Amino acid sequence: MKSETLFEFDKSFNCTIIGTDEAGRGPAAGGVYAAAVCFEEVTQGLIKDLEILNDSKKLTAKKRESIFDTIKNNTRNQIVCVEVEEIEKINILNSSLKAMNIACSGIIQTPETLVLVDGNKLIKNFEYAQQFVIKGDSKSASIAAASILAKVSRDRYMLQLHEEFPMYNWAKNAGYLTKEHLNAIDKYGLCKYHRPSFLRKHFALVSH
Repeated sequence: MKSETLFEFDKSFNCTIIGTDEAGRGPAAGGVYAAAVCFEEVTQGLIKDLEILNDSKKLTAKKRESIFDTIKNNTRNQIVCVEVEEIEKINILNSSLKAMNIACSGIIQTPETLVLVDGNKLIKNFEYAQQFVIKGDSKSASIAAASILAKVSRDRYMLQLHEEFPMYNWAKNAGYLTKEHLNAIDKYGLCKYHRPSFLRKHFALVSH
C-alpha cells in the first residue's frame, strides 16, 4: 500500500509533522492556493481509507474528490488562497510561499513541529523549523494530503469563476494557457481574474 510508505516517511522524523503544498502556480488566471496538513492520529483504518493517497497530480479529479473529506475530517488543516492582485504585486513564487506561511502558521500548536515544504524552496519569514522535500508530494503523507486539499479547493474555485466568465472555459483548463484559453483572451481581452504578468509574452507576440 503506497500510503503506508508515505506515513512511514513522516513518522521517521520523530516529531509533529506538518506538510504543505501549493496549487495554481502555473495558470494565468485565478489565485494560488496552499494547504497545510497535520495528521494528529494515524490509525490503520485511516491508512486504509487513504490507500490511494499520492501526489495530487497523479490522481484523477474524481479520486482527489473521493478522499478530500477524509483528509479534511481527520487532520488539523488550513487552506489559504492568495488572490491575483497580490500575485501581481509580489510575484507568483512569493505568493505561493506567503500562502504556505499563513496556512502552516494557522495550525502550529507546539514549537516542536517540523514543517515539510514541497519543492526546493523554504518559506520566507517563517519562525518555525522547516525543511524542503523535493517531490515531497510523492514521499510524505502530510505533503500529499496538503497537495490534494490545495488542488481540489482551487479546482472548485475555478469552477465558480467559470460561471462568472464562461467564455474562457476555466471549468476545463483551470486557468492554464491552453490554445482555447489564449484564443478567448484574444477575442474577449483579459478579465479581473487574469494575471497580466503571465501574459506579457503572449501580447508581445500578438502585437508583432
